[in-house]
Amino acid sequence: MPDLRGALSRTFSWRSVTRSLVVAVVVGTVVNGINQGPEMLAGHWPVIWKLALTYLVPFFVASYGSYAAFRSAR
Repeated sequence: MPDLRGALSRTFSWRSVTRSLVVAVVVGTVVNGINQGPEMLAGHWPVIWKLALTYLVPFFVASYGSYAAFRSAR
């Protein structure tokens, strides 16, 4: 289990979380612009649950990618 613990601690380190947040902001903003851009430009509020998922999904994908990379590195 040391690989699992080490991978988890590196995944949740400040450096990895920061990298995942940057990915989430960039990708989430682009995807949100594609999905809800026309409605927002028309003056409507975005759908909050869609907005949240648009940023959470890339964050979790980037975090899992970091975890998988750390887990496979021996």
